[in-house]
Amino acid sequence: MKTIVIVGGGAGGLELATRLGDSGQARVVLVDRWPAHFWKPLLHTVASGKVDAQAAEIGYAAQAREHGFEFARGEVLGVDREARAVLLAPLLADDGAELLPARSIAYDQLVLALGSVTNLFGVPGAAQHALTLEDVPQAEAFRQRFMDGCLRASVHGKGMDIVIVGGGATGVELAAELNHSARMLARYNFHARGPEGHVRIRLVERGSRLLPHLDPRQSKRALRHLRALGVKVATDSAVARVDAHAVIDTDGTVFPAAITLWAAGVQAPAMCATLGLPVSRLGQVVVGPTLQALGDPDIYAIGDCASFTSPGGGAVPPRAQAAHQQALYLAGVLASGWPGKAPAFAYHDYGSLVSLGPLAAVGMLSGLRVGGVVARLLYALMYRKHLMALQGFARMAARTVADWINAKLAPPVRLH
Repeated sequence: MKTIVIVGGGAGGLELATRLGDSGQARVVLVDRWPAHFWKPLLHTVASGKVDAQAAEIGYAAQAREHGFEFARGEVLGVDREARAVLLAPLLADDGAELLPARSIAYDQLVLALGSVTNLFGVPGAAQHALTLEDVPQAEAFRQRFMDGCLRASVHGKGMDIVIVGGGATGVELAAELNHSARMLARYNFHARGPEGHVRIRLVERGSRLLPHLDPRQSKRALRHLRALGVKVATDSAVARVDAHAVIDTDGTVFPAAITLWAAGVQAPAMCATLGLPVSRLGQVVVGPTLQALGDPDIYAIGDCASFTSPGGGAVPPRAQAAHQQALYLAGVLASGWPGKAPAFAYHDYGSLVSLGPLAAVGMLSGLRVGGVVARLLYALMYRKHLMALQGFARMAARTVADWINAKLAPPVRLH
């Protein structure tokens, strides 16, 4: 049997491993540095305290056991293309003790599904003073800072300023969820007053409008909704530097910040540039019509770390739906055993939805504008669709019922 190694267990990588494992046509090895999968579009709900990540994670080892693939945990150091092997760093315990030595995993075909990392655009102070939302530990670190800040603001009565840099989906969704969480924490006497008194949230966007990938009318709708919640929005405001307690734009405006969250852009992980393959200006591996890397037909790339240009000339955006479509396509190609004869991948943009809190959302679906409670319901269904692709309808339905019961029994926001 040929060995297919998939590096990265995100939305695309885990679905691809699951589908290939179910097919039984190859030995499939999934590599990831974390022990469990969490759907990245929902990281803002972990950061706001709405969702307990451990309750929503899918363990890689369990998924591998149930779907016929192998899981290897470890940090990828690089790829030896001559030896056709993935190089893994030693796996260390929390106290630094070595659990597993450095290893290598041989492959016949390699799929890079590394996702993306935050693009700080070289802004001075951003790396030192701004938090990011790339994974669950970072989301939990933000949540802890947020909770600590609420307590401190309540005790000292000075309030807390949160600045979110970037008016894309992540920034807008986090701003709305934080506002809701602050209100819920006040209801549970976690701090004395609501967002208007103790938690001040500001969104700073370089462009002229929020959510530039949506229809302008939907962007305005999102702006009105955030302002109605009390979130302050500054557009046409490029960040010049980030200090320990402030964000300063190029006009010299100072935005006080007890917490700064950077959500202004993404780029490919640095490892992509070490492979000796053509990369885009964002460091993504450039792939051809069948998602094979230019220069090495045995390496494929999908999701945010891949640069794919549709025949019409448009670049595929870094979205979960693109990773899903590429995983679905590549599962069929690799399982067939004839990747060289595969038809070209075709991306279909079915639209985008952005959450504006528990009861509202905006977006475009198949060219139609949607909003309000209907859009929020459709937004929730996207996650259920992801779960169904990984675990099947029965488990997805069971988890949906469990989530509904938990929502009735537990507070709407984590209190510790």
